[in-house]
Amino acid sequence: MHLLAITSMTFPEWSPALIEIDLGFLGLGEFPIRWYALGYIAGLLLAWRYALSLIERPKLWGTAAPASRVAIDDLLFYATLGVILGGRLGYIFFYQLPYQWDITMADPWQLIRIWEGGMSFHGGMLGVCVAVLLVTRQYKLNLLQVADLGGVTAGFGIFFVRIANFMNAELYGRHTDSSWGMVFPEGYAGGTPPAYDWAANQWVYTGTELARYPSQLYEAVLEGLLPALVTSILVWRFKALRRPGLIAGLFLLIYGLGRSVAERFREPDTFAAALPDWLTMGQILSMPMWLGGAWLIWSALQHSSTPSKP
Repeated sequence: MHLLAITSMTFPEWSPALIEIDLGFLGLGEFPIRWYALGYIAGLLLAWRYALSLIERPKLWGTAAPASRVAIDDLLFYATLGVILGGRLGYIFFYQLPYQWDITMADPWQLIRIWEGGMSFHGGMLGVCVAVLLVTRQYKLNLLQVADLGGVTAGFGIFFVRIANFMNAELYGRHTDSSWGMVFPEGYAGGTPPAYDWAANQWVYTGTELARYPSQLYEAVLEGLLPALVTSILVWRFKALRRPGLIAGLFLLIYGLGRSVAERFREPDTFAAALPDWLTMGQILSMPMWLGGAWLIWSALQHSSTPSKP
């Protein structure tokens, strides 16, 4: 029986998978379709559809749309690879190798077991940047305008993935006595997050849990929903896409600041104990984002906006 604070909420008794598909006829057993994977899929598909709707409206850009549908389709493909490969490599180089060298070297195969978790947003962001560079070079597109497409659509993916983090009972917050605290399952079944016993179809508790901030929801709003709303309002109401680089810069700035704020509520990585309590790896990796975003905004505002064709 796990301990509950008097005013805290209890984590919902839902499965981290939407459904489980029986692949026994292939000798693979049960294959769960997890909310985490669905969050990535939903975010990428929604971003793709939103980008298509923007390029179908040349007036938003002042002249012609910056890319064709074929280029956007290719961008979706490369961006998906960038998110997966970049996210995994980022986790390996930002977190695993610097802080878990001995554990990693004892079992190097864990580097490719992506289904066990371990993705870095900042690594995925770098992967998407590489995808944007590849597509703009292949189709000879304006780099800043394509980056603006990424800036106005990226928030959707972040929002859905953070919601999936919450449903997966992972990346929860620091302890709190506040009324909005939540008791998360922390008994890792089999030693690997999430703390879900697939055989018994239930979450595993140690009996010593304390209420924590549901920081995944804070991140969903600050890192995903807020950038998407702000940039969309500026695009549709104030024609911000006529200043190349402005929307990309705003996304970087809002995300970087939002992530830095959310990190104050999120439980720090246990293996990064060498960092002071007031600083986290997420904040360190976000600093270049809000600095770069501020520079892009400043640069975009130095140039006059592109006038609309009559």
